[in-house]
Amino acid sequence: METPTPPAFRFSRLLTVQPEDIDELDHVNNVQYVRWVQDTAGAHWLRAYPPGEREQYIWVVREHRVQYRHPALLGEELRCTTWIGEVRGAQCQRFVRIERAEDNKLLCEAETQWVLLDPATKRPVRIEPDVVARLWGPVKNSDN
Repeated sequence: METPTPPAFRFSRLLTVQPEDIDELDHVNNVQYVRWVQDTAGAHWLRAYPPGEREQYIWVVREHRVQYRHPALLGEELRCTTWIGEVRGAQCQRFVRIERAEDNKLLCEAETQWVLLDPATKRPVRIEPDVVARLWGPVKNSDN
């Protein structure tokens, strides 16, 4: 999967691989990567939209595409970086890269299609330009 150069800001967060992330092969379980992809998207959203502003939106996943490149091991510090790609109607494309912080080795990359829902009707709603602008704009990174 080729992740294009983002048109906008990248949001990053650091995490450390915990014992519960490890599977019977002694590396991070693939399901955990998907959780980190979703959690990183959520962390970016929460930074862009503080309490009082985010309640009018609900995001749901339509599709994940994940490529696992190298294993992550217990105790390693990882950097999860996300950015927004194409926005069409109610859909928003988001990319996430998970790298080992020590040497920037790419471990996993994902592309997710998110859909914006109206909280009252639970039906898709068009993503307004101001939402796109906010997601493409800088927010305080959790690395800072």
